[in-house]
Amino acid sequence: MILSEAHVNDRFEDHYLTIYQVGGHVVLQLCFLLAAPEIGFTFLSVVFLIFGFGALRMTSRQALIAWTLTIAGMTPVFLFSQTPIGMPVATPVERIAAMLSFVLTIGQCAFVGLYGSSMRKMLYDRSSELKAANKRIEELAELDELTGASNRRSIMRALDEEIDRAGRTNAPCSVALIDLDWFKRINDAYGHPTGDEVLRTFAITMFANIRSIDRFGRYGGEEFLLLLPDMNTDRATRALDRLRMIVADLDWSAFSPGMKVTMSAGVATLRPAENPDTFLARADSALYAAKARGRNRITSA
Repeated sequence: MILSEAHVNDRFEDHYLTIYQVGGHVVLQLCFLLAAPEIGFTFLSVVFLIFGFGALRMTSRQALIAWTLTIAGMTPVFLFSQTPIGMPVATPVERIAAMLSFVLTIGQCAFVGLYGSSMRKMLYDRSSELKAANKRIEELAELDELTGASNRRSIMRALDEEIDRAGRTNAPCSVALIDLDWFKRINDAYGHPTGDEVLRTFAITMFANIRSIDRFGRYGGEEFLLLLPDMNTDRATRALDRLRMIVADLDWSAFSPGMKVTMSAGVATLRPAENPDTFLARADSALYAAKARGRNRITSA
């Protein structure tokens, strides 16, 4: 306690000074053994408790050092001295005392074992909770907070992976840059909370109507990026036109009477040896063409 209050233990890697505590207690028991050898079994029993509690903190190296020093201390007592080490059992009282000594020691050793088991279970539970929390953190780091879609970093990484896969397998790959038409007007007319609900509803609608292998993410603001593996331009354009009609047919008036929401999209299909920037630039040009032609339409690059 003195060392702890003086913060001396903070200078050591093991703040509990486990090896010093174990060593000090063992020396104390050996001194008691020499002082009162006629009840020496009691002090020897306590050594088991010392190592039992020490085992909860000791490293393998510390345990080996403590064991070696204990052997070095016990050897002279047992081999090089004639001190009789007794366990008095001559009278009923002595027998009861000896029995209680062993019973208490065994009980305390069992307690140490149960405590160690509960610690292991606690550590296992904490480890499981930590893994689940880390997994959740990783998921949150990959998702857009508002819509639940992949965020820009995640969807761009998925784009790089899909381009690499298409290059290896020589399979077609298309992307669509999607923009909600006149979204600024929605925010201005109905307020940003309503605009946020529109974005969430749009994202949910997209997730419900795309394939499991497609990847959908928020590219920025009201713009979204949809990855369409194994789709050429014609199939991708038809798929986007179907999504466009689904979005247009939703009952947006549930948010506010008279509200209409439509989308425009630019579709591009990967060319041989094309990099992500060029790929997206062609989809972006197609999106601008769709807006220029009146919006609520799909245009391919």
